[in-house]
Amino acid sequence: MNKRRTAIILEVIPLVSVWMAETAIWFPFHGKATNGIIMITTLLGFLGFVFFLIGRKLAGDDKLVRVLGILDIIATLAVIGTYGLAIISFAL
Repeated sequence: MNKRRTAIILEVIPLVSVWMAETAIWFPFHGKATNGIIMITTLLGFLGFVFFLIGRKLAGDDKLVRVLGILDIIATLAVIGTYGLAIISFAL
């Protein structure tokens, strides 16, 4: 596998993780398995900036890797925003 393909696969992980985490958070039934999924996918989504740095290191000149890197940063901000809204809602 070449560096470009590896970078693309690594940069898609946070995007899928944020989508899964948000879906699992809004899922009406919560059990141990759902809470585990939320915890793992949220952590992977939050670490989007790390995947951004790794992708840039592997294939920084590629346009698709740059776009996915920006989406990784947005994924990190989405996780921070979700937990920020949760903190604000508990404060009210």
